[in-house]
Amino acid sequence: MSDSSYQPPKVWEWKQNNNGGAFANINRPVSGPTHDKALPVGTHPLQLYSLGTPNGQKVTIMLEELLALGVTGAEYDAWMIRIGEGDQFSSGFVDVNPNSKIPALSDHSVTPPLRVFESGSILLYLAEKFGHFLPKDPAGRTEALNWLFWLQGAAPFLGGGFGHFYNYAPVKIEYAIDRFTMEAKRQLDVLDKQLAKNRYVAGEEYSIADMAIWPWYGNVVLGAVYNAAEFLDANSYKNVLRWAQDIGNRPAVKRGRIVNRAQGPLNEQLHERHSASDFDTNTEDKRQG
Repeated sequence: MSDSSYQPPKVWEWKQNNNGGAFANINRPVSGPTHDKALPVGTHPLQLYSLGTPNGQKVTIMLEELLALGVTGAEYDAWMIRIGEGDQFSSGFVDVNPNSKIPALSDHSVTPPLRVFESGSILLYLAEKFGHFLPKDPAGRTEALNWLFWLQGAAPFLGGGFGHFYNYAPVKIEYAIDRFTMEAKRQLDVLDKQLAKNRYVAGEEYSIADMAIWPWYGNVVLGAVYNAAEFLDANSYKNVLRWAQDIGNRPAVKRGRIVNRAQGPLNEQLHERHSASDFDTNTEDKRQG
């Protein structure tokens, strides 16, 4: 349990110290830029500024799925934003996303370029722009959006709650781990029951709902996030596991999940993506080799 002697002060004050865990050097209670730096701009219509976290994977998976369909307008440059080094607090990034969170997208196919931030908003924007991965009928569209927004509300409990206290926090707090483990397992049970009735999360059609949910819940049950599959008894969620494996085997997902990735096996790290050939020539195993 945590130290029961701690009592919150009447007014909280930010104390910069080394006790804040993995993100102590970048977390702060104010917004806005910390330094001036322009973002790079490549040659493609879509400029993505991101990191290969679950939130970042949502968008690169979507873009790779669109390109797999032959949607040439979805060509993109993916620039790495190293959040551990504070890149998200540059003046250029804050201009694209005032909330300083990845991913952020700039669409240069329109004038002036249009900024799109928040991963769910980017998925919806791309689905509507290109006419794919969002059902056209009102009932199907609404169900897909139901699950997209479910993810946007649920994932902070899995990541900022369970993932933080189970994996990143500098001390193991039983109350916090129990609290968020219970919620993570409840959410997995919600998904498992939904997927017992449907091939994909929102029905029989692969959609942006799957692209949003898989990087979080799919990666967790496959053991690719937080190293927590055994702890959460992931094998008991058989429908989620079936779905996670199915989505994970899609070629576009295999490509999208490694874009802007900065950890893991070197052959699964493509720090920047500017053309389809980068997957064959510029992964870190080849660059460093």
